[in-house]
Amino acid sequence: MSTPSNSATPPGDGPVRIPRTSSPVLVGRTTGRVRILGTLSAALASFLGFLVLAIVLGAYVPAIPKAGVIGPVLGGQYPFHIALLSLLAAALAAVAWRSGLVRWGRTVTFVTTVCTAGALVIAGVQFQAARDAGVDITLGEAFTELSYPATEPDTTETYASPEGRPLRVDAYLPKKVAGKKTPAVVLAHAGGFHTFDKSDLRGTGRWLADHGVAVFAPAYRLAGPDRPTWDKAPQDLVAALSWVRKNAGTYGVDASQVSLGGMSAGGTLAMNAAYRLQNGTIEGPDGTAPEPPASVIGFYPGTDVTRMWKDDVAGTREAAEMFTGGTPQEYPNRYREVSPVSDIRQGLPRTLLVVGDRDRSARPETITEFSDALRKQGVDTEVRELPFAEHAFDDAYGSLTSQTSRKILLDFLTQAPH
Repeated sequence: MSTPSNSATPPGDGPVRIPRTSSPVLVGRTTGRVRILGTLSAALASFLGFLVLAIVLGAYVPAIPKAGVIGPVLGGQYPFHIALLSLLAAALAAVAWRSGLVRWGRTVTFVTTVCTAGALVIAGVQFQAARDAGVDITLGEAFTELSYPATEPDTTETYASPEGRPLRVDAYLPKKVAGKKTPAVVLAHAGGFHTFDKSDLRGTGRWLADHGVAVFAPAYRLAGPDRPTWDKAPQDLVAALSWVRKNAGTYGVDASQVSLGGMSAGGTLAMNAAYRLQNGTIEGPDGTAPEPPASVIGFYPGTDVTRMWKDDVAGTREAAEMFTGGTPQEYPNRYREVSPVSDIRQGLPRTLLVVGDRDRSARPETITEFSDALRKQGVDTEVRELPFAEHAFDDAYGSLTSQTSRKILLDFLTQAPH
């Protein structure tokens, strides 16, 4: 009888399978893909990391060349978006880190995390400034309303036709309430005296109208090469003010509560026209002069056109020369006449000045000097300086500073004088 073999398979068990190691080819392919993914992540994280670092550093230290220009604009208007971009860069750096680029990944992850914190601090400071101003911040707008909203005026009319050229005004009107008249403001658009148009005010106009203030945004004659408007644009605002007063009944406006204001160069024109009306040194294109406005508003305005020329920041010299027709040396009287600082006297309309603390064109110190001079003459003057805000901080309609500035403007137009 034969003896069973030791190699016999026990009953019920199948053949023994010896595990096989992974194919060297597959391992090589996987490793190659990881390296490619890590390299691409590293490259994109490097780009984004450098970008957010420049923006955040520039927002905190405007003196840094180039970064100090883009930082206050992007970091100041879009801090939440910059924080999200920083987080994306940190996530990509983490992918590169796990793929083997350890030292590099750690460095970029650290830098972008710090940038995220820096951007959120900007948002926090601006949020606190908004709360101090009594603003109910809408965070959805801060993320989604990145530019002027798509809205239209309630009506557009011709308010004057100097030199045979019709000048039109956009009206944004509150809902009429029987027996109640609303305050109004004539707002002049920005643009260095020579560009942009009244439609730039559509967001502010609609918002104020929705909150009970009628807004009239006039076109005015723009300067150009060999076409100075120093003696025309201020007169156009006088004509717009006069037209609104004459048509106050039609639009349910309180004729005694019509203010004059503007943004940047529009603010310069508004203050110039308002103060000169009070001082009796300006008339409209038709030779008549209405009563001075109830108040005057300057958002990041140029207070001295000669200083605009001397500083030469972001095109201010070119704008001044185009507006006046030459240099201060050539036309000192023109520069003096169109500069609000030349008309500071007692009895001027109460004034609101709003500026960003990072503004390079309408520097905060020039606004402070101007307001101090007004107060010395007994003029009721309010100055609001917004944190981490550059020139034209309200271009991003939903930004924290834009929401804050609209509330400041609304309160000024609707509250009784001090």
